[in-house]
Amino acid sequence: MIAALATTAPPPLTLLRAFTSWTPNPGVLVAVIAAGGGYLAGLRRRGGAWPRARTTAFLAGGLGSILLVTVTFVGVYADTLFWTRALQNIVLLMVAPMFLAMGAPVTLLRDLLPPGPRARLGAIRRSRIAYLATFPVVVTVVLIAPLFVVYLTPLYEQSLRNGVAAALVGLGLLGCGFVYFWTRLRIDPTPRTDAYLVTVGITLLEVVSDGALGLTLWLGPLIAPDYYVELARTWGPSLRVDQVIGAGVLWIGGDLAGLPFLGAIMLRMLREDEREAARVDAELDAAEAAHATAMPAATAAPPAGPGEQADQDAPAEPAEQPRPRLWWEDHPELSERFRRRP
Repeated sequence: MIAALATTAPPPLTLLRAFTSWTPNPGVLVAVIAAGGGYLAGLRRRGGAWPRARTTAFLAGGLGSILLVTVTFVGVYADTLFWTRALQNIVLLMVAPMFLAMGAPVTLLRDLLPPGPRARLGAIRRSRIAYLATFPVVVTVVLIAPLFVVYLTPLYEQSLRNGVAAALVGLGLLGCGFVYFWTRLRIDPTPRTDAYLVTVGITLLEVVSDGALGLTLWLGPLIAPDYYVELARTWGPSLRVDQVIGAGVLWIGGDLAGLPFLGAIMLRMLREDEREAARVDAELDAAEAAHATAMPAATAAPPAGPGEQADQDAPAEPAEQPRPRLWWEDHPELSERFRRRP
């Protein structure tokens, strides 16, 4: 995902260069064009209604954010400044995958497959392995561990010196982020349907991990100092200040990137609760209608015959029988939430 290592530092980063600098990264451009073209071609082949918000999220949010941090000034200076590489990594892990998952690419692919492959895809999704692989503890590690592995191992310097290693790191961050957001947003079909509160808890844990990594990079030793010294950069912040800024980008940027995700989760929780309430209301209405149909119609007593005394000969009016209880009145939750309608 990253351009090959430059032997010398680029010109000083100025405000003008932040808007005009770019790098023609062929690998990224080919991948983004292929993904966007494939998505649009799939929509045309599928036909029918498709939410416009999904298309916008996948193309503008997902693929657009990938381009934003790879071919613009962020990509140009990612091998020169610690903080620009930090910005690139946090977007590839936390921002681009979230929008890609919101585009529902798995659903689109499933709709395009013929019946046989579609059935096999569904069998894989419902398999025991997929169920265990998307367990909340597993996806938590998938989200939190990558940045620790990148920055606290020699992999970071390798990604600076080697274009192949950089590409693998970028793809790994995208893949880990997509797995997390795919299983947590549940726009596409997933192996599990954990409660959204579990996702909120994972997000809070991710906030804590961002802080831990940020403090480690802020107060700890310099990362890849030999590489940055070899660049002989004569402008911009010192190596220590540059790393402190990058630590803040990873810490604060990671937390800010999680805010729209939490907003999406809360919105889906509200919509799911509304659908559940509508379903329960429909069941209650059906039960009430069935009960009313089953109740026998009340019949009037026959009039007294000639010379008969109505108060002596007419049968006594039966005592009022207790109303049968409906099934939901004994349910521990529904009995408190709903009341019998008059």
